[in-house]
Amino acid sequence: MKRVRMVVSYDGTAYRGWQLQPNGVTIEEVLNRELTALLKEPIAVIGASRTDSGVHARGNVAVFDTENRMPADKICFALNQRLPEDIRVQTSEEVTAEWHPRKANCTKTYEYKVLNRKISMPLERLYAHFCYFNLDLNKMREAAAYLVGEHDFKSFCTVRTQAEETVRTIYSLDITKQDDMITIRISGSGFLYNMVRIIAGTLLEVGMGAYPPEHMEEILDARDRQAAGRTAPARGLTLVSMEYQKELPDWHHRENKYWEYDILQSHIKNEKNAYFVITRCVDEEMDGILRRNIHHAFQNGAERVYVTDLRQPERLRTDDVHGRYVFGNVQENVEIQFTREELEKLKRLAETADSQPKKILRWVTALPVVDNASEN
Repeated sequence: MKRVRMVVSYDGTAYRGWQLQPNGVTIEEVLNRELTALLKEPIAVIGASRTDSGVHARGNVAVFDTENRMPADKICFALNQRLPEDIRVQTSEEVTAEWHPRKANCTKTYEYKVLNRKISMPLERLYAHFCYFNLDLNKMREAAAYLVGEHDFKSFCTVRTQAEETVRTIYSLDITKQDDMITIRISGSGFLYNMVRIIAGTLLEVGMGAYPPEHMEEILDARDRQAAGRTAPARGLTLVSMEYQKELPDWHHRENKYWEYDILQSHIKNEKNAYFVITRCVDEEMDGILRRNIHHAFQNGAERVYVTDLRQPERLRTDDVHGRYVFGNVQENVEIQFTREELEKLKRLAETADSQPKKILRWVTALPVVDNASEN
């Protein structure tokens, strides 16, 4: 048995999206059918991004398991002979049996195309949203800047979302124009259901003068779908690429007006330990950042997460449960495991949080609830 990863491109016009649906043909259905016929065994692909009906892709990613002896890198060529012209597998390669396209850390990049002219162009009708209003790109760019970083994007997802967490990170959001075509290019750690299309629709309303760029911050704070703009049509959206992280960076830093924190990840590979340093966080967001980031550290391979709150250490209490994890014993000698550079950074973080930094930090250990219960 081997696991094969594919990069899939498609014109989504004729399909009901990626995921299997009872009321229409989907990309997943076509891939399953043709792979099953090619490899002479039942195949079920797992897609990284379950794009909506009418959304296109240049670089979606999927995996499947097979016992067929055909070389993994040859499967794409054989499969493309069977696929319709609006679906093509760009590459295929063998990956480890544990690799999962939705669990591995990656950067997703989407583009939303807007044809901005007085009269529509028929050749662009399937791949761009037509807007005849004269859009103010500078205002759109100002508004876009408010969305870059880690935020709660609840205002920018459909009310039907099944996501437990609505916090996501946008790494970049650029708006360019060539001739009559505007491109909204957005890269992030992941996106909620309809998030990119709602962002695009909201930016278009800013460009048309419906509200000023700074209103984008109010929309974020509202955490209410009704506060944001309309959902832009699916045809303008293309999943451009998914770039998977090969190695964890030593430090993971995030900040906004509600919180600021760092996670030291360089000890995960060998020691299975991660160190979560909270510089500041408002009380109402504390449980959320603990749940999300402790869970993320465990997903990245940690078996134990040490947490310290530089400003209010009393908020971290033994036996407190945050999501799937429980706080264990308090420790004050964890620093001896750090390198000189790591200790220097911790010192700088402590100085940022407090004019009188403590010489010894107070750490609380986070462990999975199930594992902790089994030890008692």
